[in-house]
Amino acid sequence: MITLLSNRRFILYLRAEIFTIQSLLMKRIILLFSGLITFVILSAQDVYDLTIKASISDEINQEFISSGRLFVFISQTSRIQPRYQTWPNKSVHIFAVNIQDWDPSRSLMLDSTTEFVKTSEWTFSELNPGKYFIQLLWDQDQDESGINAPGNIYSDVKEIEIQKNTTLEINLDRLIPERIFKEDKYVKYVEFRSDTLSAWWDKSVFLKASVLLPSDFYNNPSGKFPVRYNIAGYGGRFTRSQNLLASDNDFKDWWFSGTAPQIISVFLDGEGPYGDCYQLDSENNGPYGYALIHEFIPFLEKEFRAEGIPESRFLDGCSTGGWVSLALQLFYPDFFNGAFSYSPDPVTFEDFQLINLYRDKNAFTNEWGNLRPAQRDITGDPVITMKDFVYFENVLGVDNTYITSGGQIGAFAALFGPKGENGLPIPIFDAVTGEIDYSVAEYWRKYDLVDYVKSNWSDLGPKIQGKIWIWMGDMDNFYLNPAMRKMEHFLNTASNPTSDAVIKFSPMQGHCWQYDQKEVLMMISEKIH
Repeated sequence: MITLLSNRRFILYLRAEIFTIQSLLMKRIILLFSGLITFVILSAQDVYDLTIKASISDEINQEFISSGRLFVFISQTSRIQPRYQTWPNKSVHIFAVNIQDWDPSRSLMLDSTTEFVKTSEWTFSELNPGKYFIQLLWDQDQDESGINAPGNIYSDVKEIEIQKNTTLEINLDRLIPERIFKEDKYVKYVEFRSDTLSAWWDKSVFLKASVLLPSDFYNNPSGKFPVRYNIAGYGGRFTRSQNLLASDNDFKDWWFSGTAPQIISVFLDGEGPYGDCYQLDSENNGPYGYALIHEFIPFLEKEFRAEGIPESRFLDGCSTGGWVSLALQLFYPDFFNGAFSYSPDPVTFEDFQLINLYRDKNAFTNEWGNLRPAQRDITGDPVITMKDFVYFENVLGVDNTYITSGGQIGAFAALFGPKGENGLPIPIFDAVTGEIDYSVAEYWRKYDLVDYVKSNWSDLGPKIQGKIWIWMGDMDNFYLNPAMRKMEHFLNTASNPTSDAVIKFSPMQGHCWQYDQKEVLMMISEKIH
């Protein structure tokens, strides 16, 4: 019994010791994992200060203007220079600040205390560890709206690995050169001083275009030709004629083969005071429409032996160019003989993308409190919100709002809206909160193309018979199809006269997918003959 009892006690003792050892091991394991978890959490929270010491190269001092806007681009991709990554996206973060009287002999220190306007939620004191590509740009140009304009100064791209507090020296030493346009026998550059715009702005204002001549132009020295006026997508420049020939060998071969229609192609320049000028009169841009119709086109048609009659003038374009080509045909119905419009910008402000500017309270959020998307892929998946899109333009604007950004929303405000007491366009909605100003929306109404067509149909309808062709993808990436559905509904039900406008919707097609230069020219040729 004693021996047996002793063995039992020993077993109980042994079990107790094992339990104690297991408990200690578990505690140590728990402590170990707790330490690892704590370490991981602390590591995830580790952020570092970035200080940039910006300087102007001695070699570029002569070109330097002491007041401007300094941009810092911090990108996580090296595919292209950060200064070109200006379409709203999450891979590049843009910081901007206005600087007055920068002494080029002294470096400028940029850190978390600098009063940046920015696209990111973090500051220079909250940089996560990792690899970054950083570039600076000094916007000093006063002639063009874009930041990558000739005359601006930029730095090389600096690749840096952030693992601790970092001071980075960056030298701005590169000047953006003037655009080079190489003329040849068939491709011509035109720069024309507009008396009307020059008087309006109290300085010389030049309209620009490039002209692609038909293959038979020189073989027929006494002949006169019809003209196709091409308007680019947002901000497109006159250089796209030579870009087209350089990038599309099939088009080039066809154009000079003798089988292409003998039509002069004029590529109008989109640059304006606040971004794209949209080729129309406005309170903020000035009389661009009048200058085009009464000055520039007559000059071009005389210079290049155009027929010079309404029956021989045609318009085409996609996106912004789609809207402008349609608007010019509607506002000047007797001057042009047809518009071939693809994926035009919003043709009614009841559907300004997903915003009803006449009724909605806020541009950023809908009635359910959700952020409105501004762009989607063709499956419907949102790409960027309207709020992020506008905040991005706020960073580009010299007044820290989209009004002076040179971007799409800023250009809309300049074209459609009234001028404020400060001399700038009055915003359609608040740049920070998104609250819509209904009084400005009513001012925009005269550029609402659906409203304009409805209000003027009895007079306008007969003048645009046989002159309207429109294409729209039903999954347009910028939600432009709902507005076009309203245009289609009116034209399909219009009477006295009934409309013969052609509007084609393509299922599961995105923005400008249907556009083709060759097809447009062939359609114009068919209408001529």
